[in-house]
Parts: sequence; structure tokens; C-alpha cells
Amino acid sequence: MRAIEILDQKTIDKIAAGEVVERPASVVKELVENAIDARATAITVEIKEGGISFIRITDNGCGITKDQVRLAFLRHATSKIRNVEDLVQIASLGFRGEALSSISAVSQVELITKTPESLTGVRYCIEGGTEKELEEIGAPSGTTFLVHHLFYNTPARLSS
Repeated sequence: MRAIEILDQKTIDKIAAGEVVERPASVVKELVENAIDARATAITVEIKEGGISFIRITDNGCGITKDQVRLAFLRHATSKIRNVEDLVQIASLGFRGEALSSISAVSQVELITKTPESLTGVRYCIEGGTEKELEEIGAPSGTTFLVHHLFYNTPARLSS
């Protein structure tokens, strides 16, 4: 899989579709599409309270390397395209590089990921867009994405 990079402004302007997390179903959609793009053959989805209190997506895809984990949560950071010319041949479900940033801005996120080549996995916690923890842990290959308290810091969205 290609390395994750931040898109240039020209490409950002072309694809800016305002990828915003509107409801729990949109979080599930984005994370399942990421799992499919990571070549997962098994994906599990678990939710509590309609996804507001808890969402867990687990896959057996390619995982994310430790040096790419932080970058994956930045706006417009993507492994799918490099420039505006790549837009004519997109072969993935997601490509804008906005989903993880948007999800982590309005929830408490825990990411556990491991590539098949790595000896250890990585656990990364980010709350309201602020990094809380990054550590190496034992983990199976693939990615588990846990979303807690969706919209906890945006009361207007929580009540709608």
C-alpha cells in the first residue's frame, strides 16, 4: 500500500466535498470503506446505543505502520491519491483524506493496528482532535477502530 501523504492545495480545492460526520451511520460507512480499501476480507461492526456511545470496526486488512498512524488523522492526508491528475483513475472507495480527521474531531478514538510485516502493533488514542497516547502493543494484523462518545464535544449535533 502507498504511504500516506498530505495533499497539495490544488488537489484539496478540487475534491473539497465537505466530508463531515453527520451521524453514526456515516462513521460506520467511512470506516468500513477504509477496511475494504485496506484489502480486508473480514470486517466486523459493533455498536451500542445506535453508535452514539460506541462503535467498533475490526478488519484483517493491511494495517497502518507506526510512522503513518499520526499522519492518517490529519486533514487531507491520504494514501489513495497524490495530485489532481490521480482523480481520473481512482480505484478506491475513499480518497479525500478527511474521514479520520473528522471522526476524531467529534469523538474519542482508539486505533489499534498492525501490518503483517511488523512484530508489534500500535495503539493510538485521540480525543476531540487532540492526541492522547501512542504506544506499541501486541496485536493481530489488521486494524480495530473504536469510537467512543460520538459528538461528546458538539452538544448541538448530539441532540439532533
